[in-house]
Amino acid sequence: MKNEVVGFWKNFIKYQFLLRELVKKGIVLKYRRSYLGLFWTLLEPLCTMIVLTIVFGGFFGQGDRLYPVYILSGRLLYTFFNTATKGCMRSMRKNAGMMKKVYVPKYMYPLSSVLFQYVIFLISLSVLVLIGGILGVRPSIYLMQILIPLFLLLVLAFGTGMILATLAVFFRDLEYLWGIALMLIMYTSAIFYQPEKVINTGNGWVFKINPLYACIDMFRSAIFGEPLDLSMLKLAVISCVLTVGVGIYLFYKKEDQFILYL
Repeated sequence: MKNEVVGFWKNFIKYQFLLRELVKKGIVLKYRRSYLGLFWTLLEPLCTMIVLTIVFGGFFGQGDRLYPVYILSGRLLYTFFNTATKGCMRSMRKNAGMMKKVYVPKYMYPLSSVLFQYVIFLISLSVLVLIGGILGVRPSIYLMQILIPLFLLLVLAFGTGMILATLAVFFRDLEYLWGIALMLIMYTSAIFYQPEKVINTGNGWVFKINPLYACIDMFRSAIFGEPLDLSMLKLAVISCVLTVGVGIYLFYKKEDQFILYL
């Protein structure tokens, strides 16, 4: 086991330059032929926040001047998870031509898909800083906790993406099924409503099985100056370990068969 870990690390160091290039390529291609380019990274979440505030503010945000920050903090994390997992799922088929020509560790493709989306996500957080400052959100000592959900979110997206990348090679319909699953995940992540109103109806269990909501809840706690919910931290950590473990196991078990199906 030790030799395998050492071999993996040496292999990773050897191809790290390729990982950087794949990340750069992903960012460039995402905004190719776009007049506003990376500015869309800031404009899109801002416009989404405005629309959701107008539509749902009267139902869930009455009397809460920080409701736009509440929406934006959830929407940004969900959008990253959405785009990162979808990118991973398509990464093997998208890079099939390169895989047939040169040897590259195959995990580089889903990993680069997650990382370039993560870079864009981190840039988009500047919108949250701006809106929070305008609406009067004051940073507290709990803000340092924000690093925990940000890291767990990255790990969760990568683990889920590895599972999807493996299965999508053999089952093309998975792309459509995952789109439906993402819709369900969005509505159970409390992006535009407060979970207390759902929990009171006896449906609180939906949040206990959604690790993305756990990341969102911890992220919001850090922003609004509250200590982390340890139950949410436990859910997120266990989910990340399981998804990464299953994802890596499936990927390495099936990667030699990829070329036959691409």
